[in-house]
Order: sequence, then C-alpha cells, then structure tokens
Amino acid sequence: MKKLPSLFLLLLALQAGKIKAQSKPVTNLLTTSSFSISDEDFMLNGKPFVIRCGEMHFARIPQEYWRHRLKMAKAMGLNTVCAYLFWNLHEPAPGQFQWNGMADAAQFCRMAQEEGLYVILRPGPYACAEWEFGGFPWWLLKKKDLKVRTQDAYYLERCRLYLQEVGRVLAPLQVSNGGSIIMTQVENEYGSYGNDKEYIGKIRDYLVEAGFTVPLFTCDGPSQLVQDVRDDLFCVVNFGGNPEANFKALRAIRPKGPLMCGEYYPGWFDSWGTRHHSGSSERVEKEIGWMLDHKASFSIYMAHGGTSFGLWSGANCPPFLPQTSSYDYDAPINEAGWETPKFVALRNLFSRYLQPGESLPDVPARNPVITIPAFHTTETAPVFSNLPSPIADETVRNMEEYNEGYGAILYRTKLAGGDAGSLQIKEVHDYALVYLNGKKIAALDRRKNQNTCQLPATKKGDVLDILVEAMGRVNYGGHIHDRKGITEKVELIVNDKNTELKNWNVYPLALNNDAAPSNLKFRAGETNAPAYHKAKFVLDRTGDTFLDMGTWGKGIVWLNGHCLGRFWNIGPTQTMYVPGPWLKKGVNEIIVLDYNGPKMNVLAGLEKPLLDAVTEKSSVKKHRKEGQQVNLAYSQPVFTGAFNEGIEWQTVNFKATAGRYFCLEALNAQRADDHYTTGAELYLIDEKGKEIPRNKWKIVYADSEEMEGEDGKADNLFDLQNTTIWHTQWQDASPKHPHQVVIDLGAEYRIAGMRYLPRQDAPNGHIKDFNIYLSKTMFKGL
Repeated sequence: MKKLPSLFLLLLALQAGKIKAQSKPVTNLLTTSSFSISDEDFMLNGKPFVIRCGEMHFARIPQEYWRHRLKMAKAMGLNTVCAYLFWNLHEPAPGQFQWNGMADAAQFCRMAQEEGLYVILRPGPYACAEWEFGGFPWWLLKKKDLKVRTQDAYYLERCRLYLQEVGRVLAPLQVSNGGSIIMTQVENEYGSYGNDKEYIGKIRDYLVEAGFTVPLFTCDGPSQLVQDVRDDLFCVVNFGGNPEANFKALRAIRPKGPLMCGEYYPGWFDSWGTRHHSGSSERVEKEIGWMLDHKASFSIYMAHGGTSFGLWSGANCPPFLPQTSSYDYDAPINEAGWETPKFVALRNLFSRYLQPGESLPDVPARNPVITIPAFHTTETAPVFSNLPSPIADETVRNMEEYNEGYGAILYRTKLAGGDAGSLQIKEVHDYALVYLNGKKIAALDRRKNQNTCQLPATKKGDVLDILVEAMGRVNYGGHIHDRKGITEKVELIVNDKNTELKNWNVYPLALNNDAAPSNLKFRAGETNAPAYHKAKFVLDRTGDTFLDMGTWGKGIVWLNGHCLGRFWNIGPTQTMYVPGPWLKKGVNEIIVLDYNGPKMNVLAGLEKPLLDAVTEKSSVKKHRKEGQQVNLAYSQPVFTGAFNEGIEWQTVNFKATAGRYFCLEALNAQRADDHYTTGAELYLIDEKGKEIPRNKWKIVYADSEEMEGEDGKADNLFDLQNTTIWHTQWQDASPKHPHQVVIDLGAEYRIAGMRYLPRQDAPNGHIKDFNIYLSKTMFKGL
C-alpha cells in the first residue's frame, strides 16, 4: 500500500539506518521487524494491524506489580500498552537523571514485550496526566520569566537535553531494533494550549535527533486538532464518547491514514472535595465495539490508573482543584489491579475481534489482600519543633525561589502591634495555617479562593506564623506556571490602610517523593498541632491492604520508606492503597504528617477501598450569590433557535456581534418533563469562522449547578473534556427553566456562531430551545 508522503518520513528512514548501526537488538518475543503507516492502515510486518491499546503508567504501579498489570492488560484483550514518561520523575535536578526502580522505563518496555504487548511511548516533554506540573520538573520555575510549551530558549534547551537522554535509554527498544516501541508521541494535546506549530516541529526534531525512527504522532481533542496538526506528523484524536462524530473531525483534518483514538475515557479522575467519578460499562463496550467494527484503533485512558504515590498528584485550575492520590479512574483494571465489570465486558468484546493466531490468556489471580487490626500512633514530632535554620528575607517569596520543590514552607515575622484588622495574602498556594503567638487563628484554602483572615489587636513583638502546604502543581491549561507558597506579598489592613509586612524568617520544609525526613525528633504523646506521628505494627503475613485514614485530618503518609501519597478527610478518598510488597513480615513503621491533627490517632488496614465518601459540602464555589438573578429584560438576544435531539456537535451561526460577556439561556429541554439543563462543551466562533481562545474564559454566573451529587459545575463547559458536564441542580432542589450561564470571555470579540456538545452519556438535560446574548458590559443583576 502507498505510504503517507512526507519529506519527514525520508528523514526518519535515514535516521533509522544510523540507529540500527548503533544499537544492540533486544530479545524479540513479538517477532516484529517493521511497523509503518499507510494511507489506510497501521502496518505490522507488512500486514494491516488494529491497535487495541490501554494506558498504564509504570510510575503509578509498584515495580513489583508491573508484570501482573501487564498480564491483566493482555488478558483483557489488549495488544499494546501506552506509557507516559514524566520528565520530573526522570530528571529530579538539572542534569541528574534516574532510570531505576519505579522510573525504570526500559525495564517496563522489555517486560511488556515479554508479555506479548507492544508499547506506544509518550515522552513529553509535557504529559498532563493529572501529574504534578504536567510532568515538568519543578526546577524550571526557578527561572522567573519561564514560559513552558513555547520557544523560550531556556525551556527548549532543557527539553532537548531531556529528550536526548530519553533516546539514549529507550531508542534501542524500538521495533526497528527488535524492541516493543511502535510509535512515539510528540508533546501532548498542544492544541488545547497554543497554536505554534513551529514549536511542535522543534520537539519533533529533538526526538529524531535522539534516535527515534518509529512513526511520530500528535494527539488532541477534535476541536483542537487544527491548532497543532502538521503535514509531516501523523495525528490521532482524543475523545470520551461518540466515536463516529469525533472521527469525522479527524477526517476533516487528515483525510487519509488509519483512524485512531489516542485517549478514550472509560471513567475520570477524582479531585479532593468532589464525588468519585465513574463511567458506564455499557457505553464503553458499545463505543469501543463501534471502533472495532470500523477497524479504528484506540487507546483506553486509563486501562489501569493505579496510584499517584509520593507527592506526584497534580491539580486543575480554575477553580483550583488538587487531585487525589488514588488514580483509580474507574478503569477496567482498578487501583489495586483487580478486574472490574468493565474488564469483563471488554474481554468478552475483544474475544470476538482477535487476529489470526491470537488468543486470550487466563485472567491472573488477584494479589493477596490482608486486613490490619486497628493500632495507634505513639510518638510525635511537631513541625514547629523540627524547623531548619531560617532564611532571613525582607519580603516573602515563593517556594521555588528558596530552591524548594515539594512540601511546605513557614513564613514568620514579628508584628509592630496595633488595632485589629485583616491579613491579606497574595496568594496562598495552596493551603495555609495562620498562627499568632503559636495559636491557630485561621485555615485558608486555595480551592475556596481564601487569601484573607481576621487578625485581632496585637502588641509589639507578637509572632505571626503562616505555614503553607503545597499541593500538586497545576497540570493542565493556562495556569500551569503554578509556583507554591506565598506568591507575592502579605499585607495587614487596618482602618482601610494597607501595610506590607516585611522582615521575615523563612523555613523551607522540603519533602521528597520517597522517605520521610530523617532528622525528625520524636517524643512520646500526641498533639493536634501540625506534626509527624509514628507507629510500629507487626504482621505475620503480607498482602495488599487499604489504610483507613478516616479519623485523620490532612497530610501525607510514609510506610517503610515509601510515600503512599496524600490524604484529606474531606474525601472522596478515605483510604490509601498499600501494595503488599511494601509491607514486611515482622515489624513495620508508619509515619503520618498531619497538618490539621487527627480526631483519633488510629490506623487500620481494610479489605476494600473507600473511594467515594465526601464529608464536606462542595468546596467549589457556586457561580450564583444568594438572591442573585441575571436580568435579561434590557437585552436583546443575538440569536434564538432550537437544537436537534442527539449527542452530535451542533453549530449555529448568526450576524457577527461584538461582546465580552456571553449568555446562553436554555428555555426548555428535549423532553417536556425534563427540568434540567446539561452541556459538555461550548465554543464560540468569530466572523472568520475560527474558534476564539477559551484560556481566559471565566464563569461569572450560572443560575443553577449541581455540586453535591456530582461534579456539575458550569466550568465544565470549557474544560476540553466531554465526559464532564454542566448540570443544573437535582439533589436538593430542581429549579425549572429557564437556565442561564454567563461567561466573561476575557476580552471583547466579534462573535458569529456557537458550537455546543450535549452530554454524551444520557439524554437528561439536553437543550432544545435557547437564546444567545452578547454584551460589551456585564448583564444587569450581576
């Protein structure tokens, strides 16, 4: 068959000859010698090949369980696994690379090959993946004017050095060298961030320079493809539903070549303070079945999510929502490696689409599970009694400027004394405890946009402490340059007069992603102040278990030198996955850092996880104040229309109108008895037919949002994920139509159309009749 024409493919061919001469072939259990892309198919050893792939991240799986998880993937019916590399895992400090333990990417690729699985490699430099800083190393942020994912000279040079190291380690494991790697991705979903195709070309060139000769590709959502697709790179499309419509979007950009979904979402990730996400097995089976019927390849994101051990979990923004350490994802293979109903459904489905000579192996047995009877911690090391030497500084600075990547930071100053007032911190990143003379007076939570607290009258010499915990850095979107600690300054406001506080002692409280600090001074007893709590317990046998953190506050757990991740009693996760190989027969040691203090200092190991127990009202602030109501009586709609039934993208065009504030008003739903409004994604089109950028969009009003029963916030309308939706309230009340959402576009545009994607998983809330309003100034009532 005719190959995709490209000068770049000629370059790849020349590079291939160079690599073959330099590399030792690995044991080739898959007996593959060639993989290529034709006008219609992926070609494996000269024959058409449909990629049945599933994502699993070796960094989220205990190394001792890699083979088990790969066997599970094979037993489910996959023939390929997709794996991100996280730059920050492999280069923790500039020029210091690590490829051992859970960072041993080469061993994972070799093991996949031994289990009869090919590998699609996603080396970055940007990954996203709900991973701290999207995979970027924190030390990049020490450069104040850094701009990641651009042609910033320093950033590009560090990318080049990193990718050269990736090539040194992994290029020998490509199929052209007898290995398992059949494709390599260039960057990741760049169209959701920018449109500099020259930048994508440079990252591609770095991969070629590093020795990658297998087909290179980009991936993006259907609407973002136009932003980053290049003629000299293959491309795939990411989506969470409706494959037929989304492949049409891919075909509009790339008329030839095999169809592939680079990320198909069977579930979703969880954030602290929100409900656990799940997805329908029936939907997943139906949509993947459609792809198989049409010879479309896919990668299930995630086939197995695992756990963001250590401090590797990331965050979304806005609003700021740090993600849980559990990355269960409601995936077919759950966090502990167990088969789920999705696994069974997909195994049955795949068994009907096997290639000649292919068969499904038996499903591996689950790893043993144990319970651990309740035990108490017996020693504590208070944070304030274990401070390092201070750094004197006139003003506060962020953590990165003190050469700190992860953990917490304490800012201390003495006050001049005066009347009561308010303390304003610009800004808290991410969770601050404020103390006056050792007494806690406030807790400030970035999720709730809390940066201010009341300060009582003080006298000269009173000590102000601000302890700031860093959660995961933002991993997606325009707020990704997420520096930690206090990012600007601290002011005291008394009688409407602002005074910046100065002359600080700063204590960086650095943590890493492995063992707890080694220099802690423990003592007998317990405390509710920020402290490390230690206990020992004895086991006569080992196995997986789920550490019950239900009586604890907020913090981090280490077990026998392994960091299990973060806990927070607000949920939804109330347990922490403990891999059996990290336990020992005999004496085990556990250390718990709790910033808020436990209700009871008791721990236990359970047989099953608790993944969906939210204990606080939604931390996400609704976009409607008490009694607030948008008044559209003084505005004329720029368009009035009706959507068709179904889950397809729907586009409306109208006379170009200038405005900064956009309002969509749903007058009713497709079903007469349906009082709800839902929507998955929304785009606005300018008079030239191009989508306007959404990176500065902000919801200023939504008449109704479901925050308790599910994640139904209005921000989901432009989060680039069609698996998340705006849903009007249904749990405690069900207000009737009309329903309105108002968006500040961040600047004035001439708008000539709108694209709307209904929710994909149910007909509930699908909009029928609607009005569109645009205004240069804020609508009345807001």
